[in-house]
Amino acid sequence: MKTPKTAMILAAGEGRRMRPITETLPKPLVEVAGKPLIDYALDRMEEAGIETVVVNSWWQAEVLESHLAKRQTPRIEISREAELLDTGGGVKRALPHFSDAPFIVANGDSLWLNGLSSALARLAELWDDERMDALLMLFPTHGALGYRGPGDFYLHPDTGIRRRKEQEVVPFAYMGVQMLHPRLFEGAPEGPFSLNLLYDKAAEAGRLHGMVHDGMWYHVSTPEDIPATEEAFLAGHTLKMV
Repeated sequence: MKTPKTAMILAAGEGRRMRPITETLPKPLVEVAGKPLIDYALDRMEEAGIETVVVNSWWQAEVLESHLAKRQTPRIEISREAELLDTGGGVKRALPHFSDAPFIVANGDSLWLNGLSSALARLAELWDDERMDALLMLFPTHGALGYRGPGDFYLHPDTGIRRRKEQEVVPFAYMGVQMLHPRLFEGAPEGPFSLNLLYDKAAEAGRLHGMVHDGMWYHVSTPEDIPATEEAFLAGHTLKMV
């Protein structure tokens, strides 16, 4: 399918692991190489042809919204939350923006460089409405700068994925970028809840899938991660230009 014209960026969280920076600044506005993280995500969306991006806000909402108001394209629509709704609740609140078609959601702090083509366009191309309710972008853990975990998902040859079991190490981390169908939210709870609840639902039905990113991804979790991320990110840009 074609890349959706409307997408969402999750930007409402407190970013506690990034304190003290995030005591006065929302994490999506933390800068890497002189530019806020959320602007990189917006750039990738604009490159993919996305025209409107819904951004949810809660923590330091005025600061975030003031920054976004300066951006001309893509068009920004704010979904300000009266209480922090977590990832699932935040997306559910924004569903009226997406009609009844698949849409892309990215974390406001997800930082990646495209491979040979737009990663978001690749998500849309891989999407199979007959088989999928959720399609997550994955990255090999061994190459993920700043990532320290045992992985999130195991990927089957048919693009189906399953969660890491207890005491298991799996080869792929979730990048915070995904494509979802509104039907995934049927029966979802009211108020705050995590998208993990819906991933489990989709997995049980065999409708949770993954796509391995063919570019670069940078996991920016703590203030200490920023210098190494900047060095690798700028080097990645240089490699792409050679």
